[in-house]
Amino acid sequence: MVATGPGTAPWDFSCNLDVNFETEQDAFIAYTALAVDKELQPDKVRRVVSVSNNKLSVNFEAIEARLLRASFSAFVDVLTLATRTIQEFGQE
Repeated sequence: MVATGPGTAPWDFSCNLDVNFETEQDAFIAYTALAVDKELQPDKVRRVVSVSNNKLSVNFEAIEARLLRASFSAFVDVLTLATRTIQEFGQE
């Protein structure tokens, strides 16, 4: 057994999400909209978001599967709203 303490959480669960957008600008708009929503338990869940070549990439890591699922699900809900807003009101 490995001892863990503050800052040494075992990040046993992870997943990646890549979302393609029509333009780099749309990807960046989604990124900035989502960046303000921080993880509620950063000592138990980590999320890294980046934008490159019209793609929004997200890496999730958590110490428990249920925390990973909850974080991923909440993120996708907000991402869906941001994407629909870009589609509805974006430049044409």
